[in-house]
Amino acid sequence: MVFQKVPHRVEPGHATVTTTPAAIPVPALAEVEESATSEPGAAHRAPEPTPPVDLGPRLDGVRLVMINWRDPWQSTAGGAEEYAWRISRHLAERGAIVTFLTSREAHQARVETKDGIVIRRMGGKFTVYPRVMAWLALWRREYHLAFDCMNGIPFLSRLVLRRRTKVVSIVHHVHDLQFNAYFPAPVAWFGRFMESTVASWVYRRCTTVTVSESSRAAMRSKLGWRAPIEIIHNGGPALEPLPPAPATDTAPALVSLGRLVVQKRVSRVVDLARSLADDHPGLRVHIIGRGPEGEHLADQIERDGLQGSVDLHGFLSEQDKNDVLSSAHLHVTASEFEGWGLTVIEAARLGVPTVAYDVDGLRDSVRDGETGWLVHEDESLKDVVSRALKELSDPRRAEEVRQACRAWASQFTWEAGGARMAHLVAAELGIDSPNGTPDPAAGKKAKM
Repeated sequence: MVFQKVPHRVEPGHATVTTTPAAIPVPALAEVEESATSEPGAAHRAPEPTPPVDLGPRLDGVRLVMINWRDPWQSTAGGAEEYAWRISRHLAERGAIVTFLTSREAHQARVETKDGIVIRRMGGKFTVYPRVMAWLALWRREYHLAFDCMNGIPFLSRLVLRRRTKVVSIVHHVHDLQFNAYFPAPVAWFGRFMESTVASWVYRRCTTVTVSESSRAAMRSKLGWRAPIEIIHNGGPALEPLPPAPATDTAPALVSLGRLVVQKRVSRVVDLARSLADDHPGLRVHIIGRGPEGEHLADQIERDGLQGSVDLHGFLSEQDKNDVLSSAHLHVTASEFEGWGLTVIEAARLGVPTVAYDVDGLRDSVRDGETGWLVHEDESLKDVVSRALKELSDPRRAEEVRQACRAWASQFTWEAGGARMAHLVAAELGIDSPNGTPDPAAGKKAKM
């Protein structure tokens, strides 16, 4: 995932709070236009009052710590980091005092404040785990609630925090296949053991949050997860006017957006430039993102002579990224597992459908046949992409899919996800009523 920089914090007003933490879908533009003209005399009536947006309860004085392997500004940051930061930012805007505890890259400050959130960085890729546990043990009385984000290996914060401190585990997806892709067999076995047997026992009494129904099912079946699991989807920025659609009678353009890492299998997307060249003359493939696989992809492009048909863009600014994304006919992801598919919704927001494999997470974010196409077990990526491009060559079908993408993406906002998490925090701490207050014993110790 290419992380989108978060704008400077603007303190929100005190919104009316509803009791149900539901996502608030935004109607498609076509529906808005139709409703404004459907009744005679509608233009002469006073506008209906806008219903209050549920931002969640106020959390003034609540001390929270978000524990995540990386922060959004690190070189290999992805969707999990954006999720952790966006949720942290929303809770801070609701009055919570938030610490973001994470690892540190060489160029990063050990302590800094962004958007009212204190970021504390310690340790590297693996040493962050013992360092964070030691720090939490030292400051165990500081927090009312900890978000423990498990990116394969748990932080085990439940073992070092005091019993009255609430812990909410956040799991985006099951990492069993990812361990196999990165580590030799003994180390991969240990990773799976930590993710399943150890984590499911340590967090057995902790509410868990995941981002899709298929991730919840995988946690139950593969990890033997015992704790209650809530689903709080990824979000996205507010919808902007749709850019012009790419012409259906021009050479097709494909785009792949996300981190360039092994499990994303971006090389399969690059291969499409060669395998589809005869059926789709002039086809162009755009790769947006950065990561350790970037060098291998560059070698693949040179080896296969694809310099004229594949553009390896690397990291792009938000505007440049959207320009390339919106100019494509189709977004393609070859990832073998996801928690949800943040890039799928990012593309859909611009009216661009996605072809993805029928795997956990992606089968939730892609509505097969409506906002994209899924590659099933008996199909190849090449054949499904070719079929999708053929469908999209019909202008009426292309516009139908484009509007479906837009309507689907409008249902997922960071405000809705943040509101649901704020409700969860309030329920965990027993402050979801006007008389509720956080535990007064927490937060007495001064911050380092």
